[in-house]
Amino acid sequence: METLINSESINELRPLVDRLRTTLHSVLCGKDDVVELVVTSLLARGHLLIEDLPGLGKTTLAKAIARAIGVQFSRVQCTPDLLPTDITGFSIFNQATREFEFQRGPVFTDVLLADEINRATPRTQSALFEAMAERQVTIDRETHQLPAGFFVIATQNPIDSHGTYPLPEAQLDRFAVKLSIGYPGSDEETRMLGEAIQSVERDRSEIESVLTVEELHQLQQHVAAIEVTEKVRGYIVTLGKMTREHSAVHIGLSPRGLLMWQRLAQANAFLAGREFVTPDDVQAVAQPTLGVRLTGDFDSAEALVAEILSEAQIPWNEN
Repeated sequence: METLINSESINELRPLVDRLRTTLHSVLCGKDDVVELVVTSLLARGHLLIEDLPGLGKTTLAKAIARAIGVQFSRVQCTPDLLPTDITGFSIFNQATREFEFQRGPVFTDVLLADEINRATPRTQSALFEAMAERQVTIDRETHQLPAGFFVIATQNPIDSHGTYPLPEAQLDRFAVKLSIGYPGSDEETRMLGEAIQSVERDRSEIESVLTVEELHQLQQHVAAIEVTEKVRGYIVTLGKMTREHSAVHIGLSPRGLLMWQRLAQANAFLAGREFVTPDDVQAVAQPTLGVRLTGDFDSAEALVAEILSEAQIPWNEN
């Protein structure tokens, strides 16, 4: 059995997380809950779906994450005429060598921003299926590996916007969570305007790396080793079954969704400074985890998740 992390190791790793938090807070002022959820997803090795209106900092956040970790960043602006090969790459015949050469697409990066993903056609959206689930792409029967920490941040406009294609359930299930940044508060917007007048607004390209790839992998490995007792695992399974059996839900939580829910709960426990997962951790990440996956005849996913959580019996935790 893998050795579980102890309190001392959590304390040793906490400065790494705190530096990342501070950096993200500097680009998303007044959005503590958003920053916390982004960090949670990153530690759980889960991709992010951000559903929001233009101009609220989605691109800025994606770039800040890449620069804070010191990794490569790529952006794809999704449009209806975008082709799958525009994302994954393609083979081209080299007249000089008389051989086909593979030209890598923007997916071969560490952090990929798929901007306005629901403006791309379903065919193009599906180009990310394998990359998001297995961190690899297969082109012309040849498999190409992506970086181990490959991280997708996809943004989408509200589904009822003109010229959009709803994401299929298979792709939604590959995201860890869905979140909304929302408008900043009045104080933050006033400060932003003042900085613009004084020409002292910080250039986002000046964000320094505060975390190495190796340190991020270390954090992710420690999160994956956090203890989840059999009773807490049973609690997650029970909640998952309740989503499948609910009369208003068409498609309930998949086994892949259960695994991601557990990983997010582990990350939440880690950020709270604990070496074990409690039912509170499971509940803390329930809304963003289920909100991206559940479809059916209900007006509010938030109300539905709250209903399921209230009806499930909470296990007594021995820890």
